Amino acid sequence: MHPALLHVDHRPWPLPPGRWTWRQSWCDLLFAHWPIDAASVRSLVPPELEIDSFEGRTFAGVVPFRMRGVMRRPLPDLPWISAFPELNLRLYVRLDERPGVWFLSLDATNPLAVHAARRFFHLPYYHARISCEERGRRIHYASLRKRDPRGLAFECEYGSTSPAYRAQPGTLEHWLTERYCLYAKSSPGALVRCEVHHVPWPLERAEACIRRNELGAPFGLAISGEPELLHFARRLDVVVWPPEIVRARSVEPRAAAGFDEATRQLPWGKLRNAYGVAIDGAVGHDDRTLDRASPDRFGRCGDRG
Repeated sequence: MHPALLHVDHRPWPLPPGRWTWRQSWCDLLFAHWPIDAASVRSLVPPELEIDSFEGRTFAGVVPFRMRGVMRRPLPDLPWISAFPELNLRLYVRLDERPGVWFLSLDATNPLAVHAARRFFHLPYYHARISCEERGRRIHYASLRKRDPRGLAFECEYGSTSPAYRAQPGTLEHWLTERYCLYAKSSPGALVRCEVHHVPWPLERAEACIRRNELGAPFGLAISGEPELLHFARRLDVVVWPPEIVRARSVEPRAAAGFDEATRQLPWGKLRNAYGVAIDGAVGHDDRTLDRASPDRFGRCGDRG
């Protein structure tokens, strides 16, 4: 049995039918959260999804971490392919009483992972140069998106300040972290849900020095100041099920604010995903239309991408 499945009673709804198809581990992870105005992000999320809130507030999260053991079942880990740093910008949404995550952007060093996630999971991944180094008890993390004239850099130093603990139901930290699905939209407009499972998060209190954070700029999100909440996790093992369509194509699909769909969306046609299931298409953004960013914007933390 995969270690992610050792505990399932905490899950807010039953495990999906069928076998999980991908596995991965999230390591040296920081949750940095800022409160935001729900109205300011309404246009960034499909109308079928509700902006989720906790006691009247919603949040944007920036999450830097390292991926390990990324592979399709039942294949073994492969050098270079199965381990790489990743960075994401997320919002919190719900559909049919299932709270989940809506990703505004995801950056990774592995171009194969970027391509596969765009094509088969409909996620807005970007190729980036990322350095993630542990020095003493601190993680030094720096990212610069490639082939984007804006650069969109992120630099941070962070670490744990407490032993691991489990967030209690009904608390804000539980609301932010204990989510067992993500939502995405295929290019023809179908809304999909991808289920994941893991044991409860082994959260730790954290401190961070964020030197640079430009991830929210394309969306007009004011998340450059100090985050309201910080949490750390050393490692979490995860299993992933294939995406399923939960809402058919909208009559008038709309583009997310902040993107030029005419130049940055790939012209996907009818295809089959990695599991042999026919799907309508996949969201992606064509890096070839973006200029190369100046490498001197990467900062002092080095380049390991």
